[in-house]
Parts: sequence; structure tokens; C-alpha cells
Amino acid sequence: MNTPNRLTTLRVIMIPVFVFLLLWKSYEYSEYYAAAVFVLACITDFLDGYIARKYNLVTTFGKFMDPLADKLLVNSALICFVADSTCPMPAWVAIIIIARDTIISGYRLIAAEKNIVISASYWGKVKTATQMVMAIVLILDFQFKYIEIIENVLIYAALVLTIISLVDYLYKNRDVLRDEKNV
Repeated sequence: MNTPNRLTTLRVIMIPVFVFLLLWKSYEYSEYYAAAVFVLACITDFLDGYIARKYNLVTTFGKFMDPLADKLLVNSALICFVADSTCPMPAWVAIIIIARDTIISGYRLIAAEKNIVISASYWGKVKTATQMVMAIVLILDFQFKYIEIIENVLIYAALVLTIISLVDYLYKNRDVLRDEKNV
């Protein structure tokens, strides 16, 4: 297993730690520890892709697991936000984002069955980065005058980018669903 794949695996391992810290409200400063773990996981996302491309270490495992690890990380945060009554994350927004990720994962499985590996797109990367920034802001729950506006802008920007990236992904990879013989 190469370094980028190790970083992706590390990101997956960090998810339960992050969730535990985020949900453990009785521990003082747990949200800061949760944010630190989340940020570290986000950094592994950047590093694994950078190292894989720079040193030509791109693998099928990485193309499949890197976006899946991102989805697991962000979707875990979304579920925690919906569970927290003080968080402004509407459940329907979380459902749409998680549904998009489930659709794309299913699509990737169909493609993999046909020996097609689909990498993350530009819009998918922008969506993920926006979701990660949104999550960090929501985790830290800053207290200042315009924070609710900023949180809502980030939530709805993430939602819009989620929809755009879904449409882009499905359009660019529409041939994956075509099956010549089994209709």
C-alpha cells in the first residue's frame, strides 16, 4: 500500500474518533478536539491526492476509496449536525447531500463492474471542499454577529454544489449505465 492509500485509510480510521468527540458534549472542549480531528482528516484528503498525482502513485484503490472516504467523513458530520438541535443544518439538506453521495457510490460500483474507474470531477472536488469548510464552521459554532448568515450561506452553497456535481457526474458518465446485451 502506497502513501496516498495509507492517508486515505487513515482518514477512514479518523471518522469514528471525530464522531465520538463531536457527540461527546459532556467533555469540555470536545468540539475543538472534534474540529482538530476533522481538519486533520481534511488535510489527509488534500495530501493523498497531491502525493498520488505528483509521484504518479494513482491507483484503482485510491480512485475508489478517496472519494468514498470523503463522503464518509462529511456524511458523518452531517448526521451529527442533524442530531444536534442547536445546529442550523436542516435534515432535508443532509438527506439530499447523503442521497447524492449514495447515488454516486452506486454509480461507481456499476462502473467498477464494467472495469471502469471514475475519478472525482472538478465539481465534486469543489463540493467536497465547500462541505468541509461548512462542517468546520458548524463544528466550531463561532459566536459573533453574522455567524448565522455565514453558516446558512455555507449550508446552501454546499447544497447547490452537491446538485451541480451530481448532474455533472451523471452527464459525463452517462455511458456507464448502457448495457448492450442485458436490457
